[in-house]
Amino acid sequence: MTHEQRDRAESFGERAEEYDRYRPTYPDALVDDVLDGLTEPRVLDVGCGTGIATRALVERGARVIGVEVDARMAEVARRDGLEVEVGAFETWDAAGRVFDRVTAAQAWHWVDPTVGPSKAAAVLVEGGRLSCFWNVGRMREDLARRVDPIYEEFAPTLHASSVQLGSRFGDVSAEWDQRWLEAFSAYPGFGAPRSRRYEWQEIYSSTVWVAMLRTHSDHALLEADQREELLRRVGDVIDELGGSLSLDYTTYLIEATRL
Repeated sequence: MTHEQRDRAESFGERAEEYDRYRPTYPDALVDDVLDGLTEPRVLDVGCGTGIATRALVERGARVIGVEVDARMAEVARRDGLEVEVGAFETWDAAGRVFDRVTAAQAWHWVDPTVGPSKAAAVLVEGGRLSCFWNVGRMREDLARRVDPIYEEFAPTLHASSVQLGSRFGDVSAEWDQRWLEAFSAYPGFGAPRSRRYEWQEIYSSTVWVAMLRTHSDHALLEADQREELLRRVGDVIDELGGSLSLDYTTYLIEATRL
């Protein structure tokens, strides 16, 4: 299970600055929906990383406390004045504090599913929501046809499962809602979950795209020579096609209300 892959879960801090610089943010409409109906909401942001989603929540007037297992990631977030407590959510001490929302941006899959849901329910007020969201990228077909063989050669297993590559992610993407709706439906203390999708696009230069791929755990844990040759080849393809790529994103929001 993903949450047990601690080498991946705790690899992001090695490139914390790059993570903060190159990882995408989240649609404004999603942030508005998460905080809908609240005035000065109290939010606990689980696995907040460098604070990409945390900043968006604060900008909407939320009072946010982040929880982040990697001190290097937390330090980047704190530079922007964000409040972050270092530790794993499963063992984090709420010290009696309660929240209107528990959020997790690109992070809930790293939380132990036997502990996390109950912990979230324990710190939420009645009627509060657990709101988890993920960005999933999808390459355009012309680029995917050129990039696919490179991943087949250098990292075929990664190629078949990466949420960022998008070249083979269509089938998994179709199952995303169902997978998480089923998981959330079994969470104790919560009502029936609901899902929403947000479609948007981002344009990346070849340099920025390669830099962002380095921040993904599946790429970061490749052997160095293998990773560098793969990324060099991918960058060359993008340059041959004009030097930039347009990535189609779907952001998935899954929410459940504490009973």
